[in-house]
Amino acid sequence: MSTSSNRLVAIVGGSGAGKSWLVEQLCRVLGENACWLGLDDFYRDRSHLPFARRAQLNYDVPQAIDWAEAARVLADGRAGRETRVPRYDFATYSRHPELRRWQARPVVFVDGLWLLRDPQVRALFDLKIYLDTPTELRHDRRVARDAAQRGYAPTEIRERLATMVQPMHAKFVEPQRRWADLVLSQPYCEPEVELLADRLWGLCSASGAFPCWMRETFRAELLSLLIQHEFAS
Repeated sequence: MSTSSNRLVAIVGGSGAGKSWLVEQLCRVLGENACWLGLDDFYRDRSHLPFARRAQLNYDVPQAIDWAEAARVLADGRAGRETRVPRYDFATYSRHPELRRWQARPVVFVDGLWLLRDPQVRALFDLKIYLDTPTELRHDRRVARDAAQRGYAPTEIRERLATMVQPMHAKFVEPQRRWADLVLSQPYCEPEVELLADRLWGLCSASGAFPCWMRETFRAELLSLLIQHEFAS
C-alpha cells in the first residue's frame, strides 16, 4: 500500500470485457477526484516495421507491452508527480511521436489485459478488480469496436479472435483472477456492486477525496449507474 495520497485501481479483463465502460462510470461518480490510464497506450512502437508486417504480429501477449515505461508512469502517478504518457494508434500499430502530459488525481483507474501478471506491477495497485465476462459477449463487443473505431474488417477481426485473442486470453488473461481483490461478473448484481462501492469508498476516504457524510450518496450513485442503466461497452 502506498504512503502517497494517490490510490491506484486495476481493472483487468479480456478484450471486450467492459473495462472501459466500467471505468467511465466510476470516473463519472468520482468526478474530478479520479482519472483514467489505459495500458493500451503502452504497446511497443512498431513504426520501424513495414505496415503489412505490423498487421501480422500477435498483440495479445504481455510481451507486446513496454512494461518499463508503464511501471515508470504508474510510479509517477502514485507519487503525485506530473509525467508524460505515450499514445498508441491501433490503426497504424505505432505510437504518436509526442507524449502527452499527465497528472494523476487522488484515485487512478488503470485498465488493461495483463496488469496483474507481474508481481512488481501488481504491487503498485491498492485495489485489483477482475471482470468475468462471457466469451460470446466479449467477442461481439470486440468485433463491433474494432470495426467502428479501428477500421478493421469483420472477417479479419473474427479470424484474430479465433487464432490469437481467445487462446491468449485463456493463457494470459483468465489466470489473473486469482490475484484479484474483487471479481465482478456480468450482468452486474447488486451485492457485487455494493462490495465494490465499499472498497472504493475505503480508498476515497484514505485519500481524503470525499467527506464521510457522502458515503450513502456515493453508494446509491454507483448502484444506479451499474445496475439500473443498460450495460454497453
